[in-house]
Amino acid sequence: MVSESIREKNIDDAKGIIEALTRIGEAITSDLYLEDILKLIVTVTAEVMDSKICSLMLLDPIKKELVIKATQSISKDYINKNPLKPGEGIAGKVALENRPIDIYNVSESRDYKYHDIARKEGLSSLLCVPLHVKGKVIGVLTTYTSKPHHFNEYEINILQTVADQAAIVIENYRLIIETKVIKEELETRKAIERAKGILMKDKKLNEEDAFKKIQKFAMDNRKSMREVAEAIILSHEMGKI
Repeated sequence: MVSESIREKNIDDAKGIIEALTRIGEAITSDLYLEDILKLIVTVTAEVMDSKICSLMLLDPIKKELVIKATQSISKDYINKNPLKPGEGIAGKVALENRPIDIYNVSESRDYKYHDIARKEGLSSLLCVPLHVKGKVIGVLTTYTSKPHHFNEYEINILQTVADQAAIVIENYRLIIETKVIKEELETRKAIERAKGILMKDKKLNEEDAFKKIQKFAMDNRKSMREVAEAIILSHEMGKI
């Protein structure tokens, strides 16, 4: 009877995990903003892992720091805690070594950096896994329990699966942004080249002077060079230049 209850519980847990991963998978292919997707990921993960706090930290490529980007916690102390350098604290160590780390009692861990917050928020055990893209760590996913807990291999694999999905979302978002930036740069360059050609022909300017004229007008009027170039093109098409 007891074994049957355990079996039913395991089945229910598995169903919950599958449903959670399905929700995350659907979010990946949706038109939600990245911030909303990451928020959904930590919220669903907290439900599945029975977390006191679940958070996702990303590595700032410029400052080289891990910064919280999403959490279901409402604790201002936790949300506003200082960023971590790779190798610093548990999350920093996970990011540096690119491997999961679990701590049975964060209050007794020398590597853990926020003992005061852990005591205040009632945090006990911790599991932290890396977010990686093509072997490169871009962040970490962390879950805390309110009671002492030994994370088993199954739980570690679940959290790593979620982290891998999160990494895909973030990488795809970055690729989209990069593509948009490249497209905008090309369109800007084309507009400026066309505007230069118009000024060179209509105002009898050489290429350098035409460029400087566009640049100066943009600076004087606090406009982008693309805006000025497009205005020149429009005026030319309307016969005003």
